[in-house]
Amino acid sequence: MKKPAQAGLVEGPGATGPVEDAMAEKTKEAARADVGDFQRSIGALREEVGKVIVGNREIIDGVLTCMLAGSHALLEGVPGLGKTMLVRTVAEALDLQFSRIQFTPDMMPADIIGTTLIEEGAGGQRNFSFRKGPLFANIVLADEVNRATPKTQSALLEAMQEHRVTIARQSHTLEQPFFVLATQNPLESEGTYPLPEAQLDRFFFKLHVAFPGREELNAILERTTGAETPTVSPVLNRPRILEMQRLVREVPASKHVQDYVVRLLQATHPTVDDSLDTVKRFVKFGASPRGAQALLLAAKIRALFEGRFAPSIEDVRASALPALRHRVLLNFEGEAEGIKTDDVLTSILKHLPESSK
Repeated sequence: MKKPAQAGLVEGPGATGPVEDAMAEKTKEAARADVGDFQRSIGALREEVGKVIVGNREIIDGVLTCMLAGSHALLEGVPGLGKTMLVRTVAEALDLQFSRIQFTPDMMPADIIGTTLIEEGAGGQRNFSFRKGPLFANIVLADEVNRATPKTQSALLEAMQEHRVTIARQSHTLEQPFFVLATQNPLESEGTYPLPEAQLDRFFFKLHVAFPGREELNAILERTTGAETPTVSPVLNRPRILEMQRLVREVPASKHVQDYVVRLLQATHPTVDDSLDTVKRFVKFGASPRGAQALLLAAKIRALFEGRFAPSIEDVRASALPALRHRVLLNFEGEAEGIKTDDVLTSILKHLPESSK
């Protein structure tokens, strides 16, 4: 889809000539077709995932948003809520290479990125050979990522940001698309290592998986305790996913929406003069520029989900919590008072005007 910004210059039929009018209309029709195809692809993917996963529409859309943005998702929730099943089901609905890494405290970096071995050839010659680890896949499930030591966690940093790994002074590029879906349990602290802020910042969204309601629990029991087991078939392949990722980048954002993203990000910083008293009192560090990038991209994807050409301020607001909750750090007083980052962000969204004065 080409940016329809040029079409916006045409104020009416014949305003710039019949040729320009025809070109502008053709651009609009192409944009409508691209958005319609995008919606149908997402609808088919949601339907396929829904064969196994009950409810959790917001979490599913969050995971798909991270995939379409070419980034990564962190899923947090107590055991038994289906976080691993959700990731595996999404992977099965996509015709991509999938690998799962079960993190443990004794795991080393070479266990996930691979290692270089010495192999002896037919003539007795010895050569170095690189054996790829499970990180070399399109979708990587990093299960209980906070159980790995910081040394092993840091092995993911280059892969998540640069989409490559470096071993023995050689860089190995990861095949696109590449995204990490990590899970962690917020309850247990024994034998866990909290993710460093630098790694948290590389996750596009942090998604809180909530406990299901009564109707959802009944549906889960019906699907998992019966004779038939739901199966999932691939509905999207690699070229189509890359095409959808490119489409997201081509969606135009108006200046006032982009300015709202900037002001929202600035409002999370306690050093800004006009920030809320709650922020100045309880926040230690505000969100990074990656937070602004995540906000705008997520707003674009949400607009495409709903069949619109451009994101709105409401799209930005709807994406604010998962995009910023892991990027805003509370100070000691905030933690001692039991303040939640989501509460701070909700207060900012409530008081932040749509336009600057």
